[in-house]
Amino acid sequence: MKKILSKTTSYYLLAGLIFVLVTGITSYFLPDNNSFKYQYEIGKPWSYDLITTSFDFPVYKSESVIKEEKAGILKNFKPFFKIDSRIPEIQLNRFFTDLKKNNQEDAVNEAFIRDRFNTIYKKGIISAGIHQKLINENNFEINCILSNNIKQVRNIDEFYTPKSAYQAFMKGAPEDINNLNINLYMVENVLYDSLITDLSKQELLKNLSLTSGVVLKGERIIDRGEIVNEQLFLILNSMKREYELKKESIDRSYLVVVGEIILVAGLILLFFMYLYLFRPRLFYSLNNLLFLSLLIIILVGITAVTVKYTSVSYFVIPFALLPIIIRVFFDSRTALFAHVITTMIISLMVDNAFQFILLQITAGMTAVSSLKDMTQRSQLAQTALLIFLSYTAMYLSLEFISEGILSRIHWKPLIFLALSSGLILFAYLLIYIFEKLFGLISAITLLELTNINSDLMMEFAEKAPGTFQHTLQVSNLATEAAKKIGANSLLVRTGALYHDIGKMKNPQYFIENQMGSANPLYELQHMDAARIIISHVADGVEIAKKERLPDQIIHFITTHHGYSKTRYFYNAFINANPDTKPDDAHYTYPGPLPDTKETAIMMMADAVEARARSLKVYTEESINDCVESMINSQIADGQFREAPISFRDVKTVKSIFKEKIRNIYHTRIVYPEVKN
Repeated sequence: MKKILSKTTSYYLLAGLIFVLVTGITSYFLPDNNSFKYQYEIGKPWSYDLITTSFDFPVYKSESVIKEEKAGILKNFKPFFKIDSRIPEIQLNRFFTDLKKNNQEDAVNEAFIRDRFNTIYKKGIISAGIHQKLINENNFEINCILSNNIKQVRNIDEFYTPKSAYQAFMKGAPEDINNLNINLYMVENVLYDSLITDLSKQELLKNLSLTSGVVLKGERIIDRGEIVNEQLFLILNSMKREYELKKESIDRSYLVVVGEIILVAGLILLFFMYLYLFRPRLFYSLNNLLFLSLLIIILVGITAVTVKYTSVSYFVIPFALLPIIIRVFFDSRTALFAHVITTMIISLMVDNAFQFILLQITAGMTAVSSLKDMTQRSQLAQTALLIFLSYTAMYLSLEFISEGILSRIHWKPLIFLALSSGLILFAYLLIYIFEKLFGLISAITLLELTNINSDLMMEFAEKAPGTFQHTLQVSNLATEAAKKIGANSLLVRTGALYHDIGKMKNPQYFIENQMGSANPLYELQHMDAARIIISHVADGVEIAKKERLPDQIIHFITTHHGYSKTRYFYNAFINANPDTKPDDAHYTYPGPLPDTKETAIMMMADAVEARARSLKVYTEESINDCVESMINSQIADGQFREAPISFRDVKTVKSIFKEKIRNIYHTRIVYPEVKN
């Protein structure tokens, strides 16, 4: 007792640590109290409660107004250009150097060349591109800074471009100059001075006011239902801007932090209490508890990153993945409960919590309902479509209520909701990943394993045809019983198909495969025969591991006989040796006992189906006695003492077995022969 208590206490401490970690990480993801979590548009009603400001802030002008005022101030502004006096001399020296290299210095009139260079560069050469840009911007005058830093205002038409400078140079020039490529030396000496231009603009604009008033602390801003006009839009934008400015300089108050932690801790505690009270199998499995906690953390974390660091709408996040994945691995109630808790936590991060909660809970209910019985892969695609339809119906209904006019409906979120629904198809990949990481088994995997045309099942049917038919009948019995008492019918169906797979190794020793031939077990000692029969459990585990079957299916193989005895050889030994007490260990299966509803149902179905085959006559009375005696003897042996199955469940299972066996072995009429 002390050892069990210690183990239980340590697990509770571990579960408590997980609870603290989930609460802490989730609380860390929550936005600070300075976040401005509202969405609004001009012409649309305010859908939140009354807003009053808790601090003074200026009302900033709109971008269009500021742009217009800037344009007015800079209307007569003249950009600055610098005239480089060094360029004429540099280009002239280049010209004569090139002439000398080509031995042409005596072929030109040097005085003429120098005069033309000085005349053209004195007037100035400006880039053709800049010249055209100034004309396009209606800047026909510029400020020229001369070499002595004197500013001079000049018209842009006074300047040459490189092309017009060349034309002016060649006008009336001697013919011997035509071959000297004068255009190479006509370069810009009137250069744009961006630094002085920008500084001058800033000087002009420094007196421009970016605000148009002040909102005082405690002043009423807007209340629910009021239409957001242009002035309110500016005020709200200004308030949002101040929030953003204060974000990094104002820390969250301790009361806000404590309040958020209490709120999150309360919601997570509710989820843990639900698992403890209604799903103890999940609560007492560390693997499952970590898996469920991780799902919540991942979804909250993705939302926090999306809201805080991106401009993407949070509507695009596939929130319905959480209930879908949990439903595929566990059950509908757990999936919906986890989804509601997660949705309530995430609602603290988004701008319109009421709308978000309605949309996501509706989507979660749709997801869980559409996957009530997972029987084929295409159901996930159907679920994604149904979720989008539920999103659309709920979103449009809320828009109709808040807007009242079709022209005001905001359609863009429907695109994000469609993307979110499409991303649900990633459940296929996520389910596979989580199966490998946490050793879980999904309905999809179970569906694949129930394929009797798989290589393993075909080999089973070929090597042990009688046993294979037995497993099919056991599977049908167990599946119907599981449906009636709320157990996992797909899991028990799959487990039943593989529970006797070990008989493939030595099929000839099992009566259902002997087809009327002599039983080789009769030639062996009772203990050796019992050992061979019992070994089919270990052989089944070996084959299952070789075929990489999930642990949950292997569990059906190890538990389907529990600690029962091979009664035939045990009783035969006692009858043959009345004075010798048999060693029970040699005639007893190694166990363990069934510890779930599914494995308990499987044990009952296996035993009842085998007993039913041995009946000499199939009447209602004989079938009832067969089922009752078989299951009652298992109960008396304590085979179900570790399984969470009630007497009411057992009664229901018996009733199903009786009905199914009567249908299988019903009496058939004898057809009369024609008399001659």
